[in-house]
Amino acid sequence: MSSFQAPRGTFDVLPADCERRALLEAHAQRILGAAGYGRIETPAFEPTELFARGVGEATDIVRKEMYTFDDGGGRSLTLRPEGTAPVCRAYLEHGMHRLAQPVKLWYLSSFFRAEAPQKGRYRQFWQVGAEAIGSDEPATDAELILLLADLLESLGIRGTRLRLSSLGTPATRADYRQELIAFLRAHEDGLSPEVVARIDLNPMRAFDAGDRRTRETMRDAPLLLHRLAPEDAEHFAAVRELLDGAGLRYELDPTLVRGLDYYTRTVFEFTSDALGAQSGVGGGGRYDGLVQQLGGDPTPAAGWAAGVERMLLAAGELPVAPAVVDLFVAVAVAGDGGRREDRTRVTGTAFELANRARRAGLSAQMELAGRSLKGQLRQADRIGAGWVAIIDGPMQVTLKNMGSGEQSQLEPAAAIAEILRGGRL
Repeated sequence: MSSFQAPRGTFDVLPADCERRALLEAHAQRILGAAGYGRIETPAFEPTELFARGVGEATDIVRKEMYTFDDGGGRSLTLRPEGTAPVCRAYLEHGMHRLAQPVKLWYLSSFFRAEAPQKGRYRQFWQVGAEAIGSDEPATDAELILLLADLLESLGIRGTRLRLSSLGTPATRADYRQELIAFLRAHEDGLSPEVVARIDLNPMRAFDAGDRRTRETMRDAPLLLHRLAPEDAEHFAAVRELLDGAGLRYELDPTLVRGLDYYTRTVFEFTSDALGAQSGVGGGGRYDGLVQQLGGDPTPAAGWAAGVERMLLAAGELPVAPAVVDLFVAVAVAGDGGRREDRTRVTGTAFELANRARRAGLSAQMELAGRSLKGQLRQADRIGAGWVAIIDGPMQVTLKNMGSGEQSQLEPAAAIAEILRGGRL
């Protein structure tokens, strides 16, 4: 056993795990692709300023959760902690603003945050995300929400709930921020020290506090949802009307606060009772000012991200189809007898047969462990091989149908044709 272990907060994705992840990816590709979203992948690290400016210097992500390093040339780079800012950077850099709008993109990538590891929360994690850039229509918000709901449903995520709210526009939020700060200052005795310390920096995060005394105090706090400008309230009402028409259940949550500064208007989050305390599965909202913050023209946009590990935890068992093995090529003189020259020739025949079978479109494996013939047949049965080709000599193959038990003697070239014909022995 190696003395090395994966760093705390990271994990290895083993072959058995990859099957479930591949199924999730296939569902994402099918659902998002059908709605016109094209896949995009951005670099694992970006200029630090992209996140400081886009995500917000007051956020926990930028203040204490980013992995930042010098690239050796005096440039500060950061392992991406989230996907929206990099996608918007790519949108600008590659001139996608000149395409028909909105530009619909989705990704499945790894991200990095220096958080305290726990169930469903890791320092390296994967997310599926979708972004629609260039539309301010309420239908864009509603479509994105429905697409995430469809993905969660396709995976059989248990006990899901949709929380929905609106943060209004930056101007509305600026006025509300001053009102909220005044409330928090007047009630400091009922707040945790951590909340008090960041009243001026990020007062809305007080709604996310886990401290019981703080939560009780915040029950009387003014709510942004009740102070929306008329056009923001109209936008939110239109989103709700579309979701109602689609039959998607949700609950209004005026205390819903996303951990990123770029959000405007619609915000939402899906949770799952199957996850316990870390119940968030995915969420997002509208971010109409982000592209402009990154140097582009004013561009409306909306999107979401969902944690792959959290979705798989909440999904439980998934109906992963067993791997299909059409052919297992066994070597009759492997390891336990025969002259070295004979074993070499027979192994060469087996190698060629397995290779030709794969080129013909079959799933084929060959003996590589030096087992006895009896051990090889057990291995073929263990992996569910439909056929076994036993190489008896350089020009002779015994082809066995593992389902019926029937077998026949063939030349190597004829074995593949026999399998492709459906096994008429």
